[in-house]
Parts: sequence; C-alpha cells; structure tokens
Amino acid sequence: MSDYKLGVAYALEQDHKDDLKAYRQQFHIPKDAAGNNWIYMTGNSLGLQPKSTKSYINEELEDWANLGVEGHTQGKTPWLSYHELLTDKMAQIVGAKSQEVIVMNTLTANLHFMMVSFYKPSKTRFKIVIESDAFPSDKYAVQSQLRHHGFDDNEGLVLWKPRQDEVLLRHEDLETILEDQGDEIALILIGGVNYYTGQFLDLKRITQLGHKYNCVVGFDCAHGAGNVALKLHDSGADFAVWCTYKYLNAGPGSLGGCFVHERHAHKKDLNRFTGWWSHNKQTRFNMRDEFDQLPGAEGWQLSNPPILSMAAIKASLDMFHEVGMSKLITKSKKLTGYLEFLLKQLGENTIRIITPYNTNERGCQLSIQVKNANKALHDKLTNEGVISDWRAPDVIRCAPVPLYNSFADVYHLVEKLKAILNEQ
Repeated sequence: MSDYKLGVAYALEQDHKDDLKAYRQQFHIPKDAAGNNWIYMTGNSLGLQPKSTKSYINEELEDWANLGVEGHTQGKTPWLSYHELLTDKMAQIVGAKSQEVIVMNTLTANLHFMMVSFYKPSKTRFKIVIESDAFPSDKYAVQSQLRHHGFDDNEGLVLWKPRQDEVLLRHEDLETILEDQGDEIALILIGGVNYYTGQFLDLKRITQLGHKYNCVVGFDCAHGAGNVALKLHDSGADFAVWCTYKYLNAGPGSLGGCFVHERHAHKKDLNRFTGWWSHNKQTRFNMRDEFDQLPGAEGWQLSNPPILSMAAIKASLDMFHEVGMSKLITKSKKLTGYLEFLLKQLGENTIRIITPYNTNERGCQLSIQVKNANKALHDKLTNEGVISDWRAPDVIRCAPVPLYNSFADVYHLVEKLKAILNEQ
C-alpha cells in the first residue's frame, strides 16, 4: 500500500473502514492518571488483556470451588483434556499440523527440553549457530547446553553476524558459515523474528541449508507467533518454541508452545526428558505400567498443565481463530506501513528504521534509531503517554498490533515524537 496520506483525517478514515476495528473494544486499553488511553505500542513485549480473559479464568475458578478434584472430569471444560482444546487453534497460528504442536512450560524451559532431544553433539560435531544479537535468554541457554556436554562455550558458539556497518542478517553469510564449518555444527538455533531489529528470516531457506549439512534446525518464534505467517510445517524445521504473552495476549509469564515436526512423531528412541503427561493417555492413571511414549509433540510433556494459564490462552486463541491470521497480517502490513510512511516525513537525517522495508521480511514491529538520541527521548515519549520499548544502545521498538492498535494510535505516536524532537 503506497497511497498513505498526511493528516489525522486520513487516520480516522482508515480506522472507520477497518474490518477489524471492533476488536479494539474487546481489549483493556491501559489509561494514564487522567483517564486517557495510553498509546500502547509494546504488544511485542506484553500483549494487552482481552476482556474475555477474566470470564474464561473465572469459569475454572468456579469449577475448582464447586467441584474440587472432580473438575478434572466433570467441569464445564474438563481439566484432564484441557490442553487439547488449544492445539488445533495454536497449530493454525504457527502453520503446523495439530500433532506437531503442544502448549506447555515456558519459553526457555521448552528450549532446553528441545535441545535435550535435538542437540546431540559428538567430539567433532558439537557447535551451535545462533544470530549474534539473539535474545539473551537463547544465548544463555545454548551456552549452558555446551557446558553441560563438556564443551567450551566460546569455542562451541558460532555467531551469524551482520556485515560491517549493517544491522540486518544476510542469508548468504549463513551459507558461508556452513560451507566453512558445516561438518562441525550440530545445531542451528535462530530467532525466527529477531527481537531487536524485527527482521523476519526465511525459515525454510535456513532449514534447507542446515539439513544440507546434516545439522538439526530449530527456531525461537517468540516474536513470530501471532505476528507473521511462520508456516512451521512447510519450513521443515526440526523444532520450534514460542511464548504466548506477546502477540498472543495470554498474560505475563504464561505458558509457551512447542513444535516438533511430524517426521519425529514416532521416534520413541529419541532422547528426551519424560514425565507422566508424556505417557499413553489410556493407561496414564494405572500408575504402575511401564512408560509408554505418546506420539507427536504431546510426547514432550512432563506434568499436568496449569489450567488457569491455559484458560487465558484459550480466551486469546478463540479470538485469533475468529479473526484468522490472514486478516491480521493484511492489517498489520497496512498499519506498519503507515507508521513507516509517517516516520519518513521526519527526515532520514533524524530517523533511521533498522527493520527491513520489505513487508515480507518483518512483522508489525519497527525498530527506530533517532540520531543523537538516548534513553531520555524514550522517557519523554513515555511521559507523553506513549508506551514503547527501549533497547540499548539506541533503539525504540514500536509495534502497532492489528488486533487492538489503530491508525489514530500511529498518527498520534508520530505527532508526539515530532513535537519532542522539535523541542530539542
């Protein structure tokens, strides 16, 4: 879309024509002390709460109060199989088959559980490739895995870096890494959408490259799930993990998700940590049976899940299912494109957008560098009612989320930024 226009009238017109505008009213928009809505641009860190979430959780609290343990089988939504209610809708969001997806644990815990199964180092093939500016928790996790297996984490960690004076990754440079060290690399673990730049990488291309050199390939999709078309099954990746508290609006610290490609579904000899929830459902409560592995992603579960967290996830997934990722992505591209258009009016000598311009290489986050600015600029924006996200050394991340952000939000964000810059 290239026919964006200046002025608030255009923003209001786009909001009026927006097919998804009613969904904004289905979220709690935080307010300042005077009762004015914040301009909330941090759905990439913590999504807003759907108004329906409370009723979903309250239903389970009522069943717990009224039924006690019998809620596992007699509740309105029996807890024993509750996680199964999330599977199909989550699979649709990440582009996977239902058998390939499970909601469980939290993000970095799931990353470790996946590496227990898929990081199988030898003396000669033990290295792990990550992006040089990976989310810190990913880096810490893979370093600890290297140490756990007896390797030097400095020697074993291979960084895929941007070129000098660039901020975005080039797939050609990953190809060079594999050409040089492919027979030493056991695992490629990449953030599908980079948390800092917002770059959406080509998952299928990375997977095909890794498999060419017999490397296992996994992705951290924390910034991709609910934001971009991940198409995890088609990518061919061995595994992926994500959280639900960003674009999926399931609340702080809520459960994460895992994808395990169907070719691994029946590999009972694949090393993994296990628990009673990965045991055959039909005999799970016999207690004294020998372990019988569940097929598919469910076979990576350990314990019975926290229902209250799953209720919040269900509230959000039901909304996503109603809207559909296709409509969300269409609006996301329009909304983010509009933000890009307005920011460019401030002048390239003032503003630099480090997120890719190609809409197929990004989601709804734009990472903005402002010349000669520091965190004081971000603090001034916050004082003006704009909730954005500062990432050192010099980036403000803004994510106009299509479910609840508006064109007017984007317009007023840029107007406030412009006013602050004019004061300096």
